[in-house]
Amino acid sequence: MRVVHQASPWRALFNEHGYLDTQALNAPLQHLFSKLSSPQISLTDAYAWQLPLVETLAHYDLPAWRIAQIISDHNALLYRQAIALSLSEMEAQGWGKPPVDYCVLLLGSAARFESLLGPDQDNALIIDDYPDHRHVEIDGFFQSLGERFTQRLDKAGIPLCHGHVMARWPMWRKRLSEWQAQLEIWSGDRRVKRVQQTNILLDFSPVAGSSALAVQLGEHIASILPKASLFMAEMAALLEELPVALDRFGRVASSPQFDAPHGHAINLKHQGLMPLISAARLLCVRKGLRTIATRERLVMLSREEKVLPVAQAELLIVAFERLQQHILDQQRYNKACGQAADGWVDLRRLREDQRLLLKFDLQQIRAFVQQVIKA
Repeated sequence: MRVVHQASPWRALFNEHGYLDTQALNAPLQHLFSKLSSPQISLTDAYAWQLPLVETLAHYDLPAWRIAQIISDHNALLYRQAIALSLSEMEAQGWGKPPVDYCVLLLGSAARFESLLGPDQDNALIIDDYPDHRHVEIDGFFQSLGERFTQRLDKAGIPLCHGHVMARWPMWRKRLSEWQAQLEIWSGDRRVKRVQQTNILLDFSPVAGSSALAVQLGEHIASILPKASLFMAEMAALLEELPVALDRFGRVASSPQFDAPHGHAINLKHQGLMPLISAARLLCVRKGLRTIATRERLVMLSREEKVLPVAQAELLIVAFERLQQHILDQQRYNKACGQAADGWVDLRRLREDQRLLLKFDLQQIRAFVQQVIKA
């Protein structure tokens, strides 16, 4: 690894006379935001602006978890713009305004405000209840809306979800009462596919429309899932299928089930972040806690008596932040080399101390996952 010195803009906070020089401090951001000054900027250009934004924020020494929040905020803004453009287009074509209230949901890392570079789309749509005889009319409107805004985002650079978890599909576009009934069916027994689908839905955040619909859905989830014993048992069992990147001797190693691009690659998204995120989610569902972001979930769990000791929560939060940093650093490097931004990290790019800390962090995560499974 080549050592490169890069002066921080914070060193420009004071000028030579000892006065605050906010203009010099803000110069990198001002230069960046000048590129978005046109009100006619396209979604494609707005999304392309995200990588320079990340590089500028890194230049301000922001940690990856803070940058992830800002990336997520920016992606949410792109969603709202894509939805607004789609609604305006539909109204101009004679569709009129939305016939009933609705709420577009972000799912997954976007909902947890943990997005890094290279996300795909994960979204859903809640439609306020309406009489059955209006189904063709009303669902047809929201089907068109779902198809239009997801296509706009895909064209801008946020690709369609390969697993079809998007509001353009009936599976992820339902009336509120249908979502509530669906959750009761999914949680009614112990089926792997139903638990997997519920896990996708559990991390949601409203991005456009009536957030009251999202609140009602969250209340329904909190009222039924903790009582669904068979479903919760299967949810815990599925944690076993999320291996942490450690071998049986506790050494950092990729799981054989992942097709690593080379012998030094570890998928820290699937073999580090996801086990931690999933275990924290399960524990919060058990306790009826409705926090979505992983860091906040760990904090909330540490406040619950005899659930998660404060010291352990602090170790897991630091592990979570360090894994995000490794992934974002690798993604920035990949982008600079013209490669894809994904969850793989090249261990050769880590210093010896970073590799030792990575091993420690993964051991903390594996112990936490096993603790949640056995609880």
